[in-house]
Amino acid sequence: MIVVAGAGGPAGRAAVHRLSAAGATVVAADVRPVDWDLPGVHGAEVDLLDADGTRAWAERVAADHGRVDGLVHLVGGWRGGRTFAGTDLADWAFLHDLLIRTLQHTTLAFAEPLAQAADGRVVIVSQSGARHPTQGNAAYATAKAAAEAWTLALADSFEGTGAAATILVVKALLTDAMRAERPDAAFTGFTHVDDLADVIAGLWDRPTAELNGKRLDLTTA
Repeated sequence: MIVVAGAGGPAGRAAVHRLSAAGATVVAADVRPVDWDLPGVHGAEVDLLDADGTRAWAERVAADHGRVDGLVHLVGGWRGGRTFAGTDLADWAFLHDLLIRTLQHTTLAFAEPLAQAADGRVVIVSQSGARHPTQGNAAYATAKAAAEAWTLALADSFEGTGAAATILVVKALLTDAMRAERPDAAFTGFTHVDDLADVIAGLWDRPTAELNGKRLDLTTA
């Protein structure tokens, strides 16, 4: 059973569809209700900023399904500006909650059952700017870098188990709607959400040693 957090966004929807097509049982969680008419997919409306609520929900999920094989964290968003001096710290507060706090709450809630799984997998999507931030992206890049550090700490806790925590790095994500709006744009280096979903679904076919604590760069894929 695989949990997808942030399932209602474009990347989340693509991942849920791909995992369902592969025959996985999926708990698709989002802060808003989403109707899923897919085999093996169970929708869940969860406020991942509520630490106690997230932990209680995780306990129910583990009890109902008997195991947790994966956590795909796709809660995302962006805010930024043009200059460093013009950075609005309200953007930082927003991104801290969205990109870091939801990750902390979900990973703390699911860490133990994932470590006990034969091939537990945790995956987040980061952005190349986390290592090479630009001034207008100070808050966003910092949040992504913090999320990466948290994931690497989780990976350290998985050492000696069959579980792995992995970071997928993109320049930006691409959807069919974006292509339709800008048919002449090259979108160089972008990763289509369907390609991202394929990579996510393939994590369970790869050895733990290739994945745990690793950053997999999809910007050149």
